[in-house]
Amino acid sequence: MDSPDSDATKVSAWGLLRLRQQLEQGLPLVPRPYRVLAERTGLSEQEVMDAISQWQSNGLIKRLGLVVKHRTLGYTANAMVVWDIPDEQVQALGKAMADVPFITLCYQRPRRLPDWPYNLFCMIHGTNRERVLAQLDSLIAGHNLQHIQYAVLFSNKAYRQRGGRYVSHD
Repeated sequence: MDSPDSDATKVSAWGLLRLRQQLEQGLPLVPRPYRVLAERTGLSEQEVMDAISQWQSNGLIKRLGLVVKHRTLGYTANAMVVWDIPDEQVQALGKAMADVPFITLCYQRPRRLPDWPYNLFCMIHGTNRERVLAQLDSLIAGHNLQHIQYAVLFSNKAYRQRGGRYVSHD
């Protein structure tokens, strides 16, 4: 019986290279994106799906996700709110904040004392600062965070956003 890897070796190496290049451009916005990738790379739709699955299993691709260009969509008041949450509460509060509809990212990072006491980060994207600050006020009131030190960091610049890179472009 063939091993799962033996099927992968029968797939065109050039097709797999082209697939990696295509994935860097993002998935096509069509009902069957893997079929389009197959047409572009000379692979079958099943070979595309199998290759991506294998690359995820091997850690080459950590995740597939969407890159949203917020400013293009009118979200120009984007704030990273950083919190100094007691260590014993950070997991529970982080999960609660992540469930708030207007919070688009929420994650824990280590403090960098003495200059940076913050250990929980959450992102609020908005069309204007007043609305973002009002949402923050409702978050503070709704989760009893009045006693927690925090800072609001509005972004001044949109940095280049892109997906993963899998092929050397040197």
